[in-house]
Amino acid sequence: MPATISEGATGPTVKWAQYLLVRRTLSDATEIDGIFGPVTKNAVEEFQGSDGLVVDGIVGPATWAALGGSGPEPPTLEKGSHGATVKKLQKALNDGRGDFAPISDPVLALDGIYGAQTTIAVKGTQSEGNIPSDGIVGLQTWALSVHAAGEVLADLCGVPGPG
Repeated sequence: MPATISEGATGPTVKWAQYLLVRRTLSDATEIDGIFGPVTKNAVEEFQGSDGLVVDGIVGPATWAALGGSGPEPPTLEKGSHGATVKKLQKALNDGRGDFAPISDPVLALDGIYGAQTTIAVKGTQSEGNIPSDGIVGLQTWALSVHAAGEVLADLCGVPGPG
């Protein structure tokens, strides 16, 4: 189980909590910044209240368990990555052109190889989502909203979600 965190904490553990919260309560992927500030505290309290937990704004063992914090983090994909998840990402990016990805993004070969064209498409999608356009699919990119129904890119690619 990850360490207990609260307002003022920073770093990768905060990013993991924010990712799990985005999948549940935070408005969008731009909230994943690794800084446990007032927005994150409010999201934690909202989650705790809706899940019947003690509302204290602290992500301790009970809140981590309810969020699914001991589960695996999504893979980080970047140029040179390959495999089934990359292929699913390529399909999602192709299907999302003109929706959550720019229509100008290249149509990708569904080859499971994260090359230059996939990098361009990821950067375009990141830009559309108002997150840093670095071409790396990490927690922020996985949490990008793709549909009004609350679905995120991770859902389209079969990347496990919280609890």
